[in-house]
Amino acid sequence: MRNTENSLGVIVIGDHVQALGIIRSLGRHHIPVYLLHDKNLCIGKFSRYTKRFIRAPSPSNELEFVNFLIRLTKNEQQVKGWILMPTNDTAVYTLSRHKETLEEYYKVPTPSWNIVKFAYNKRLTYSIAEKNNVPVPKTFYPENPNTLHEILSSITFPVIIKGIVGRYFYQKTGIKAFKVNSEEELIEKYTNLLSVVKPSEIMIQEVIHGSSSNHVYSFCSFFKNRELVAFWIGQKIREHPKDLGTATFAESIYIPEIKELGTRILKAMNYYGISEIEFKKDPRDGNFKLIEMNARTWLWHSLAIRCGVDFPYLLYRDMMEESVTPVTSFRENVKWIHIYTDIGIMIREVLKKNLKIRDYLSSLKGEKEFAVLSLDDPLPFIVETLILPYLWKNR
Repeated sequence: MRNTENSLGVIVIGDHVQALGIIRSLGRHHIPVYLLHDKNLCIGKFSRYTKRFIRAPSPSNELEFVNFLIRLTKNEQQVKGWILMPTNDTAVYTLSRHKETLEEYYKVPTPSWNIVKFAYNKRLTYSIAEKNNVPVPKTFYPENPNTLHEILSSITFPVIIKGIVGRYFYQKTGIKAFKVNSEEELIEKYTNLLSVVKPSEIMIQEVIHGSSSNHVYSFCSFFKNRELVAFWIGQKIREHPKDLGTATFAESIYIPEIKELGTRILKAMNYYGISEIEFKKDPRDGNFKLIEMNARTWLWHSLAIRCGVDFPYLLYRDMMEESVTPVTSFRENVKWIHIYTDIGIMIREVLKKNLKIRDYLSSLKGEKEFAVLSLDDPLPFIVETLILPYLWKNR
């Protein structure tokens, strides 16, 4: 058992389900964990494993956030040398851009910007994928309305409009992506977007069709020295918003082809650390096609832990230069559910007659990992229940 008085700890940057998963993983290994967040109302601060919650500036204010982290080591010297673990793209961006400066005070597992940019910018992600024979959906990058008209004949509808850099697009539009079904709708939506988004920030991508069983698959790994140290694969069963959102219900599954494709990308990037790479199978040619990559843990990473792949702890051990035993297998058919968001999806789909209640209840059978509910750490779920109206209002 670790001596928590002498162990170097971890500072988790961000909150909600993803941060809570990291906090519980490390806390159960008796590793001290601090939580940094720019809002006071967050469920992670209520975990029994959160040693301390600190209100911090948003990582979107880069210099203010970096200076805050530096001052923290001077005001509380015990955190010097601790590991920084981000839970969102904004924090990943700031840590990667200021990695050299921050490494004078902390251990920073986030790769430097010259690597992270290939995950952060989807145009670069698709470029490195295509160079390494990883299929991608047909994608267009119109530079202006005239260019859009020139490529219309090459577009098969429906398509989605989304940001080359997702967080910039979301900040400006409040939507992750827009689905359009015709030329007229595309022209209108694209033209309207130009009032808030630069043309260089917009991409248009074909929709990969398929039945409701054609899920998005996540290849998740700990990667080092061009080698796969540990991996895990899961599929989204239900998500919010439908077809374009984050998981509300998911399941572990092993697909060798996805493992091969994901490994190919990480080797090409010379990536280090934890990542998630999303794929979807195209029924027209049977190929798994790359959707996007996250250079961090993902929302439902606690499912991987339940299946035997504890990514935060593996990363911690490696950053501490402790031995890491490779993980070459995991348990399949284990499910993950975020109760409140999944119930919301169920109600909507039942009302639309897209889902029967008995089918929903049947899907819940089997071993499950809950996103927030935990018998050994119950307070975050109680708090989530109490602040549910606030969360729905601000989602």
